[in-house]
Amino acid sequence: MNHSTAPEVITGNDPAAGKKYLVPFILVVSLFFLWGMAHNLDSILIPHLKKACDLNNRQSTLIDTSVFLAYFLMAIPAGMLLKKWGYKASMIIGLLVFATGAFLFVPAANQLSYLTFLVALFIIGCGLTILETAANPYAAVLGDPAKATSRLNLAASFNGLAAMVAPFIGSMFILSGKSYTKDQLAAMSNVSRTSYFMEEAASVKMPYIVLGTVLVLIAIVFYFVNLPEIKTISKDGEAKGSFFGALRHKHLRWAVIAQFFYVGAQVCVTSFFIRMAQQGGGFDEKTAAYYLAVYGLLFTVGRFAGTAMLQFISSHKLLALYAFIAVFLSLIAIFGKGAYVVYALGAIGFFMSVMFPTIFALGIEGIGDDTKPGSSWLIMSIVGGAILPYGMGTLIDMNGDNIQIGYSIPLVCFLIILYFGLKGYKIATKS
Repeated sequence: MNHSTAPEVITGNDPAAGKKYLVPFILVVSLFFLWGMAHNLDSILIPHLKKACDLNNRQSTLIDTSVFLAYFLMAIPAGMLLKKWGYKASMIIGLLVFATGAFLFVPAANQLSYLTFLVALFIIGCGLTILETAANPYAAVLGDPAKATSRLNLAASFNGLAAMVAPFIGSMFILSGKSYTKDQLAAMSNVSRTSYFMEEAASVKMPYIVLGTVLVLIAIVFYFVNLPEIKTISKDGEAKGSFFGALRHKHLRWAVIAQFFYVGAQVCVTSFFIRMAQQGGGFDEKTAAYYLAVYGLLFTVGRFAGTAMLQFISSHKLLALYAFIAVFLSLIAIFGKGAYVVYALGAIGFFMSVMFPTIFALGIEGIGDDTKPGSSWLIMSIVGGAILPYGMGTLIDMNGDNIQIGYSIPLVCFLIILYFGLKGYKIATKS
């Protein structure tokens, strides 16, 4: 299609629009996969850059902080951009910003500069914020409103697919399998130690060059494809919405809280997964990465299974059930021994799978004019991924590098999500 054609406007109220907008939906689904790749490569980067840049646990979690702090700082600008330029332009800008951050990995590795890596990750986070602010509500409203939660879960299933693919790519092209203790590093000559650090850092360059190139190519495709623009229509005409006014919806406020703790829990689980598999399960680095891929597989299966189950069970009940099981599995991760700890973490992936899209869909349900600002609030809540892992890393360092005790933080998060699934989701507008 010619990109200069005026975009078709849909209201988000057409139950028969599913087949008509299949191609736009497929294109948006690709974005879910791409930002899934970015987030799940972070789970590889944390233990990898911990080695390459000689970091402690708390310092290594600044990788998460850089990405997810961007969500908090960029959510309002992203919402303003979405309101002014619409979904298509926002998604293209998000892709190009994302690509810029990916390409910055090259100078970061060449200089062996952890600060430059963090800047690159922050820029990636800014791009992801713009993408998610636009793509989540776009996927939810692009078709029959009654199937919004199922549609969002289906799109998010491909985000889950990335959770399986990224660890394989990371284990093949980023992780070296080499690991030295502090005493072994101290015994090396300065030249050998510097060579080891540079070699470890250099392995990230090619994967991120490829990722950045793919992002630019997809941005070009989006530019030339005519995507329908979504406009929410109210009784008085086109909806305006209000950023702070959106919080009058009690269930949106609870969704923002639940999303904060969900993202924090997910990032905590994956960020320390490899270290947990090494310390708790006794696996080497590459084997631990393969188990992280199994976690991703279970996460993906959970997304598709959850999408199917939503045809038979209400979304809030499924969310509460999965949160309850995640609490139980977290207890096994904290108090269990050996490989069972790793198996419990892998199973958590399955039960976390539907949480983000389900919380998102429940949060914007029935808020009409406030859908776009409500989406911005839910994206801002992703800052939980910046704060809670840092707290987990601090807790681990304070307890003599005991990874297991750190998983008490995801445990608390799942309890809060359980409350949202039981009561917090209920719609009750505050005047």
